[in-house]
Amino acid sequence: MSGIVIVGAGQAGFQAAASLREAGAHAPITIVGEEPGLPYQRPPLSKAYLAGKSDAEALSLRPASYLAEHRITLRAGTRAAGIDRAARRLHLGAGGSLPYDHLVLATGARNKALPVPGAALDGVRQLRGLADADRLKADLAAAGRVAVVGAGFIGLEFAAVAAARGLAVTVVEATARPMARAVSREMGAFFRAAHEALGVRFAFEAGVEAIEGTGGQGTGGQETESRVTGLRLVGGETLPVDLVLVGIGVRPNQELAEEAGLAVSDGIRVDAFLATDDPAISAIGDCARFPSPFAQGLSPDGSTRIESVQNAIDQGRSLAARLTGRAAAYAAVPWFWSDQGRHKLQMAGLTAPDDASVVRGSGEAFSVFRFRNGALSGVESVNRAADHMIARRLLAAGTHLTPDQAADPGFDLKALAMRAP
Repeated sequence: MSGIVIVGAGQAGFQAAASLREAGAHAPITIVGEEPGLPYQRPPLSKAYLAGKSDAEALSLRPASYLAEHRITLRAGTRAAGIDRAARRLHLGAGGSLPYDHLVLATGARNKALPVPGAALDGVRQLRGLADADRLKADLAAAGRVAVVGAGFIGLEFAAVAAARGLAVTVVEATARPMARAVSREMGAFFRAAHEALGVRFAFEAGVEAIEGTGGQGTGGQETESRVTGLRLVGGETLPVDLVLVGIGVRPNQELAEEAGLAVSDGIRVDAFLATDDPAISAIGDCARFPSPFAQGLSPDGSTRIESVQNAIDQGRSLAARLTGRAAAYAAVPWFWSDQGRHKLQMAGLTAPDDASVVRGSGEAFSVFRFRNGALSGVESVNRAADHMIARRLLAAGTHLTPDQAADPGFDLKALAMRAP
């Protein structure tokens, strides 16, 4: 028996392996991952790990003993180079290949590069993996002035950590508000004010023209490494900086699938059961584009690609269920979170920028209920965890909630959610 080969040792790949064993799978399971070491959690990298509240050991999803006990082989530090679909073999970058009965692509995503001069200067960083976080930790210890390009979740989480260290932080964002593609205007305005209270400066509707640096010869005549010194914006303003974090989104790692002739379109195309157009290959996690009942109206075909721990875990479990004879269409409620300073943002559902908003609560603890065509599409909550859990239950059950009910502080949302099947 060739067994199951999983490409990608992130949250989705690891979860698929663990869930397969929990579901009673007896076939050999091999995880192939490019990074060295054990599979680990990524969300804490931009929060607790950078802030020094968590160490590398605490990031591990499971110890090496777990893998051994559950007969899961980890091929760490190994690149997948190609797929021979006819022979059902995965070719490895270092040579050799692995046969498979079923191949799982959990290849994740990679950060988009900033396409401007100077982007390769030392001190221009991205944050995706543990090695990136370790470099940023060292940079933060020596930096005084920091620029963040992109006011998304990673950029703002990093900005909060840097500001808490007393550094001068400027966030440069191409749109008119923070997290514009992910949250409502009301929630964006709250987090803008929260970050400004920490001393963060924002430059909205601003583009980066170039990154400036300095280098040359050291005292002994040797060449010194070029280091970032400034961020030049479109229009001429230059921000003096010691460190730049680029967080302008990600691209799915779909090349392995594309080169093998599988369908891709901003992600590896899968059906409702997470299967590609090859019955021996599935795709899960950040790299997978799948049909979702929560994406109706958001894309022409109702498909989406989600970058979240919840999606990675739930898809890993769903795939394991299918491969062990308990197939069911994947329809989990998408949910997300982001810790920025002392505020926790929690979101459920998938919303569009023009979805209607209804605010419930006030001050530093409120929720924004979003509606599309009169139906609840999602809920954003800050420091209001009960609303988040209610929202997940309402969305999962498809319970009807009107905007007027959401706006009424006397309406019992919990009771409505408890009546949901």
